[in-house]
Amino acid sequence: MATLLMAIMIILLLLGFPMMIPLIVASVVGFVMMFDGFGQMGTFVQQMMAGIRPASLIAVPMFILAADIMTRGQSADRLINMVMAFIGHIKGGLAISTATSCTLFGAVSGSTQATVVAVGSPLRPKMLKAGYSDSFTLALIINASDIAFLIPPSIGMIIYGVVSKTSIAELFIAGIGPGLLILVMFSLYCLYYAHKNNVPTEPKASWPERLTASRRALWPLFFPVIIVGGIYGGIFSPTEAAAVCVLYAFLLEFVVFRSLKLPQLYQIAKSTGMITAVVFILVAVGNGFSWILSFAQVPQAILESVGVNDAGPIGVMVAISIAFFIACMFVDPIVVILVLTPIFAPAIAATGLDPVLVGVLITLQVAIGSATPPFGCDIFTAIAIFKRPYMEVIRGTPPFIFMLVVAAGLIITFPQIALFLRDLAFPD
Repeated sequence: MATLLMAIMIILLLLGFPMMIPLIVASVVGFVMMFDGFGQMGTFVQQMMAGIRPASLIAVPMFILAADIMTRGQSADRLINMVMAFIGHIKGGLAISTATSCTLFGAVSGSTQATVVAVGSPLRPKMLKAGYSDSFTLALIINASDIAFLIPPSIGMIIYGVVSKTSIAELFIAGIGPGLLILVMFSLYCLYYAHKNNVPTEPKASWPERLTASRRALWPLFFPVIIVGGIYGGIFSPTEAAAVCVLYAFLLEFVVFRSLKLPQLYQIAKSTGMITAVVFILVAVGNGFSWILSFAQVPQAILESVGVNDAGPIGVMVAISIAFFIACMFVDPIVVILVLTPIFAPAIAATGLDPVLVGVLITLQVAIGSATPPFGCDIFTAIAIFKRPYMEVIRGTPPFIFMLVVAAGLIITFPQIALFLRDLAFPD
């Protein structure tokens, strides 16, 4: 049955249907096959509703709303200008500034697509003018934006936490180390690329200019402080942190910066509502689809057929990495997390793996797959925003994908990269 359902999804995807349609059709076909008709469809609807019932999911639309407000306002530009003022003048500094800005805005928004728009739109023309190739520039933007999956707040981590019943606060803290590791790796590659291709440097900013840029970026820099500091200090939960971020983003852009007007709030809310609707439909149907697979004992059959049940902790993590990496090359990350996490749950429990470590690894693999051909979602975001052909967008991605795979290997080999800060923040 699993083979048939996957075939249905792949065929519908290739025909150009949005992800929710193949998932709904496959779920309904699977339900009819199991229960011989539509008579008990109410059970499936109940499972769908159960998927969107957890209170933690309230954080998702609020982080999306906060990101939308900041993307349309001045927060992204102020962060970019601050980074450029300090490192824009060194060899490869513009590329490093792009990667760093993606990381900072990811720590503010939690959305890869918002990061591609907010950072890529102003910095891509500057990189092209400075002598960087478009394929390198596009690959850097879409891959560095995926650090937003790891740096809190992370919508992917929220979904994983809900599905696996893992502490979202612990996941947020654990994602910081791997996110910074990837930023360092990308920065070193940017240095190598700039020296190899003799890319000219930018003019060096004076200290008064740096102080001005830092002062202008001070308010946006409080976003990660609010999120991480508030959760770490026990002031509020991740969901409450999302609500505070919305309020802070509103006050910042509408009152302090005055970059937005109240009439624009309707369009922002409308955009957030549409994105949230798609996300929650995927979450609901994905939960129903996972229930069908579990009811048919598909996870047990898959794990037994590939020998994961007999593997140790390292083997299970490698199997998880491969499965999530390949799946996200074809399917929306949220759906992959919803469908595959329950499949691997028995093996994770049997080997005694830390669910927070597994969550960080899964989130990283989701990030890699999202920027990997043929159907990585961030690739098509870049195509839509920058109006560039598919082959040009993906041409420069292999070095970045390689670095991300190396980062995953390091996390598997040295789990404390992810768990060190978590253990400090949440000692047993």
